[in-house]
Amino acid sequence: MADRVGAPQAVVAIMGDGSLRTHHAEWTVALRGLIQSHLGEDRRAGATGTCREPGRRCEDDLADSAFSDIVEHRISFSRAWTPLSVLGCLRSTSFARPDLLADHAGFEERAEDLLHQHAQDAVLHEDGVFTVLLARRPGTTR
Repeated sequence: MADRVGAPQAVVAIMGDGSLRTHHAEWTVALRGLIQSHLGEDRRAGATGTCREPGRRCEDDLADSAFSDIVEHRISFSRAWTPLSVLGCLRSTSFARPDLLADHAGFEERAEDLLHQHAQDAVLHEDGVFTVLLARRPGTTR
């Protein structure tokens, strides 16, 4: 569809830095384990149901599209969280939102305790990479 509606010089941009669910710090692994102890191993998504990881990477889909000239930019970052900011973020996610948890208040108490145990000087660190994929039609100028 992007090929049909995009201007001749259009660029497709796909960007992101993952989520607390996909980050691999000790504290996010422990938090994911707590979430799974309440909801099971399948990732929740949308109003109902579960979500599977995509079968293909975005890069592969772009390579097979009209926008197959791909440039990747990777930007390292460091993010500092507090236990309360992590809980606030979780409330807005599809994989740990309050209505999924029968005992949401109990879950948040356990999660806050877990996060405080992992925090250093009341801070939880996330070192990650923000990835930007820019895809053009082959032969267009940059």
